[in-house]
Amino acid sequence: MPSFTARDVQALRQSTGTGMLDAKRALEETDGNMDEAVQWLRVHGMASAAKRSNREAAQGAVAAVRDGKVAALALLRCETDFVAKNADFVSLADEIAARVAAEGVGAVEEFTDAVDKLFGPKFLLERPLLEAVRAGDQAVLLIDEIDRADDEFEAFLLEVLSDFQITIPEIGTIKAESPPVVVLTSNRTRELHDALKRRCLYHWIGYPPAEREVEIVLVRAPGVSEALTRKVVKAVNRLRELDLAKPPGVAETIDWVRTLDFLGETDLGAQIAEDTLGAVVKERDDLDVVRGNLEEITSGA
Repeated sequence: MPSFTARDVQALRQSTGTGMLDAKRALEETDGNMDEAVQWLRVHGMASAAKRSNREAAQGAVAAVRDGKVAALALLRCETDFVAKNADFVSLADEIAARVAAEGVGAVEEFTDAVDKLFGPKFLLERPLLEAVRAGDQAVLLIDEIDRADDEFEAFLLEVLSDFQITIPEIGTIKAESPPVVVLTSNRTRELHDALKRRCLYHWIGYPPAEREVEIVLVRAPGVSEALTRKVVKAVNRLRELDLAKPPGVAETIDWVRTLDFLGETDLGAQIAEDTLGAVVKERDDLDVVRGNLEEITSGA
């Protein structure tokens, strides 16, 4: 049993401004000791900051100016080409080079405020999460296959789903006036954190009925034989009854029908099924299981 409560996690979040998963981990690492948890977050936060500070900025702008016998070269670095190509960013590099050529290197100090402004809202590139927060209830945000995202993004998403806001260190917190509709999908390639699932209305979508699957295949693969499609759908449903690591989905049904149609097949027998099995079965161990049951799978298909 954990030696801390949900209130402890919330209190640590409020006192440090950290995310829920980080606060929970800090309390786990320190056996629920609040002071030690704060120190743990500071140490790991400093390590994270140091890692970022050592990261080389690979983009930027170069400006060269000659003033009589004096020449100046200014290199202004940034991390993204989006900023590097911004007209204000390039203009700032030109201005720094011109001032240094005219007044010497001491002129660089005057541009400190100008450089700081480069991290303001004007240079912020909005992505779908921030766009949805700004749009509020006028937006529907679809995050497809969240199970393929890393833990850091999932932790970041908690703030969006719990408070419908995004915190940007250089700018501050941007909060939605009214919550947008958010839809998450997952294929269960990994387990999602409970903290994320608690913020969602869970809905399971299983395999469609056979008739519906036939309709889907005919829409996604127009021109294929309906008779062949029905045979493949029947075989795929039998595959799903086997103990497979990765049962075939509708996408695999479509791929199998397209493969057979491309080969000019009009029937699904055991031999052609084995020859084209790679279109529907994607795991090595599953292939062995299926090959041992092909006659039963294709019989009457």
